[in-house]
Amino acid sequence: MRRTGTTRRGALTATGALALGAVLTGCGDDDESQGRNGPVRTEAEAVRVEKALRTAAARTAALTLAHYDLAAEAHPALAEGLAPLRTAVREHAKALSAGAGKAAAPPAPGPVSADARAAVKELAAAERRRADYHAEALLTAEPELARLLASVAAAAAVHAYLLTELAKETAS
Repeated sequence: MRRTGTTRRGALTATGALALGAVLTGCGDDDESQGRNGPVRTEAEAVRVEKALRTAAARTAALTLAHYDLAAEAHPALAEGLAPLRTAVREHAKALSAGAGKAAAPPAPGPVSADARAAVKELAAAERRRADYHAEALLTAEPELARLLASVAAAAAVHAYLLTELAKETAS
């Protein structure tokens, strides 16, 4: 009986072809690809856009940080579980505010639910909003800032997942 399906040799050949294609696609003139992917900005415009993006991103992180503080204050039993995530958000805010203009204080995140499980779910929703904001900001960011925003968006998405799981384990 003849074997069907993927063989080891076929899989290795396909992987090698994909890797070669990826390498060859990456080789090209940066000036040409920059013009095709979006508008070319002057240096002053690029600095202004980066400063505005960093300021808004830092404000979003500060708002999320304030939400963590309110949740931990309202539900002291959650404070220990939220501490590592809060610390990460504080570091994100610090990294994003480097090179940003003077940011206005973010508005207060609002009241925290009296129910601990609901408060954690609210935090998860805030982290999802933060991840979405940073992912959207990637579209207009310069490469260096885009890498930072991508990392922070990924971390916020992970925080949202962890908080969702924590909410399942939290007693009402």
